[in-house]
This record gives sequence, structure tokens and C-alpha cells, in this order.
Amino acid sequence: MKTVMVLVCFLAGSVVSAVGEGAEEGGVREVRDVVWAVGPEGGEDLMVDFYLPEGVEKAPLVLFIHGGGWKNGDRKRCRLAWLAEHGYAVASVDYRLSHEGLFPAQIHDCKGALRWLRANAAEYGVDADRVVVAGTSAGGHLAALMGTSGEVEELEGVTGGNESESSRVQGIIDYFGPTDFVLRSKHKPEKTEEPDGSVYLLLGGPVRDNEERAKLASPVFHVTADDPPLLIVHGDEDKTVDIGQSERLAAVYEDEGLDVTLHVVEGAGHGWKGPKEAEREAVLGFLEARLGTPGG
Repeated sequence: MKTVMVLVCFLAGSVVSAVGEGAEEGGVREVRDVVWAVGPEGGEDLMVDFYLPEGVEKAPLVLFIHGGGWKNGDRKRCRLAWLAEHGYAVASVDYRLSHEGLFPAQIHDCKGALRWLRANAAEYGVDADRVVVAGTSAGGHLAALMGTSGEVEELEGVTGGNESESSRVQGIIDYFGPTDFVLRSKHKPEKTEEPDGSVYLLLGGPVRDNEERAKLASPVFHVTADDPPLLIVHGDEDKTVDIGQSERLAAVYEDEGLDVTLHVVEGAGHGWKGPKEAEREAVLGFLEARLGTPGG
């Protein structure tokens, strides 16, 4: 059943801070630097940081993917660590950056991380059957691609093993991620056609010469009627990833009759300190609807 909502919030709002490294506050336990894949393709080990709610058996899981233009950033930049205070387990994962491996290495790693998490769910007290994938910017792109490309063989990969485990998820939270590289090549050619552009570096060449590869990497070209519900959060003043990228994905979801919510943060650019109160409510409402109540 189709559900399309556009919500607008203002920049004023409360801020909930993530628990500090090595701390245990508000019933949250952190487990850092767990290796989940040993040196894929001869590179660095890939790790995961956990934010685990105390006293919750089989906590629903949010798999978080960091941003940084696919060339920077790491798992320590976890925007959604605060969710552990509400009973959700959060796993923030590494993936190979564009200088370590061209696309599809990044999505292979993200799907491999989920398979590893499912294979090791009992050890960390998480529910492998209730998983939402989330990410910011480049991580938002990977989250949307992961959620829309279930069982697309070319995008599955074998990073970390555990190939019998599923890479499908029960929901997607995409924070201001690019979704259509072909469209982006028209609006942001400095990102897609120039040798130092983030998309150029991700694909290993310009979109104009790699259109099929660009489509393979674009979530909008993978949307099908069996895809999971989607929450998109985007600022309407974003100059890095135009909000049109999120509107495009929302429209494709709507055309398929899928469940999508576009939450627009008025006056916000590319990222903001937060979460804002309306954003918090949207995320928590989405998780409860898709994963159920923690401990329930």
C-alpha cells in the first residue's frame, strides 16, 4: 500500500548526544573495534562498533553506514548511536573506501557486514530477523542501494563469508544520500565527470563513459515492488547532494506503490548537528513500525 508523506521541521530542537567512547551511560554498552572481515582483497581489516541497550533481549538492529564521499570517514562517525538509549542495537560498520576498491566493493562490504552480524547475532544479543539499514550521505546511498538491491547477484559479493545468511533488510533510513548518478551527472558534473569528483573516484571514471555502471550503483534503478519501507531525511538547503536526489527516489517508490516517507528539514544544508526533535520522532516512529517495540 502506498504511503507518501512530506514532513517539514525547523532547525530548533533538542539534541541527544551519543554515549562517549568506552562509557556506559543510560543503559548503553559499547563494544568497539570488532573485526568482522580480515583484509578483503589484501587491504585493511574491516571493523564494527556496537552500541547495545542494556536489559533488552534480542534487540532490533540498526546497521549504520557512515558518509564521507566514499573516500573519507569511518565507523566512529555514527549519527544514530543515540538509538541504543531507546532499546535498539546499533552496529556502525567499516567498508572499503574508493581508493581501496572501486564500486561495487563498498556495497559488497555493507552486505557482508550484515551477513556477519546475522551469523553472530546471538553473541551480541541482537535480533537478526529485525534489521533496518541506515546511513548518511555516501552511507545513505549505500543504505538505499542495500535495501533496494536484494539478491542482485552482481551487488552481493562475498566479503566476510557467511554466504548462507540473507542481506535483505526490513527497512531503510537514508540521510541525504545520492540516489541517481545519471541525473546527478547533469546537475553536479563536478562530482561525476571530473577526476577528483567523488562519484568519478567511486566508479573509476566519468558517468558519461560508464552509464551502465552508474545505473548499477544507483538505488533508483533497483526499486521493485518487494522492497522494504523507506524513510528519507534531507535538508532543503543541501548544496552537496541536491534534495532532488531524495525526491527522485521517493517518486520511484511511490510509482511502485511502496511505503516511503520524505522528511524535509527546513533550512538545513548537508548534514546538521542533531538529532532535531521532529527528526528523532520520525526515526523512532519508523523503527517501531518496521521493527516493533524493543523487548517486545
